[in-house]
Amino acid sequence: MSTPIAIATYFVLWWITLFAVLPFGVKSQRESGGDIEPGTDPGAPTVHVMWRKVLWTTLIATLIYGLAYGAYVNNLLPIEFLKRISSPPNP
Repeated sequence: MSTPIAIATYFVLWWITLFAVLPFGVKSQRESGGDIEPGTDPGAPTVHVMWRKVLWTTLIATLIYGLAYGAYVNNLLPIEFLKRISSPPNP
């Protein structure tokens, strides 16, 4: 696997993981029982901890990428198999 492909794969995996991690631990203004700020949606988060989410995203994405890369290097995920399952069905 070339370096640009590896970086692009990790980048895409990181973004997918970020969108999966974003909702974890979020409490809305309504759920926290505090005052709802005027002009905001009651479902808006009271406190966002984006740096914590970025850290968790990086850790999880690195773990997933490492497992997938290890499977690729050890030929547990042959490229021919991936081509076969991702190609359109033959009529």
